[in-house]
Parts: sequence; structure tokens; C-alpha cells
Amino acid sequence: MTGSRILVTLALLAAMAAVTACGRKAGLDTPYEAAIQARKDAEKAKQPLPPEPEKPVRDKKFILDPLI
Repeated sequence: MTGSRILVTLALLAAMAAVTACGRKAGLDTPYEAAIQARKDAEKAKQPLPPEPEKPVRDKKFILDPLI
């Protein structure tokens, strides 16, 4: 009983270690930057281009911004 419990625990630890290593280590992209990159990738692969992204509007200051 304890042997199988140890094996299950080790398997779960290995699975958690594998999942935590997923992803890329970089800054987050804004939706606008992601759309620009998607157009570049589609153009490079000679696929139909997605629609042209709209430039984001400038952020307005909010009274609680200094708290963040």
C-alpha cells in the first residue's frame, strides 16, 4: 500500500514539475502587439492576413491609479 502511494506521489510531483516549465519567459503582449505579430506571421507564411488591428486609444487617468 505504501509503495503504490509513494509511486503516485512521485508521479504527481513529476507532472507538476513538467507543467510549471511550460510557457515563455518574456513580457506580456498587448492585444494590439499580438495582432501585429499575427499579421507578420501570416504574411511570412503566405496565408490570408487577419484584419488590420486598430491603434489603442490612450489611457485616461483614473483617481485610484496611484494606489496600484
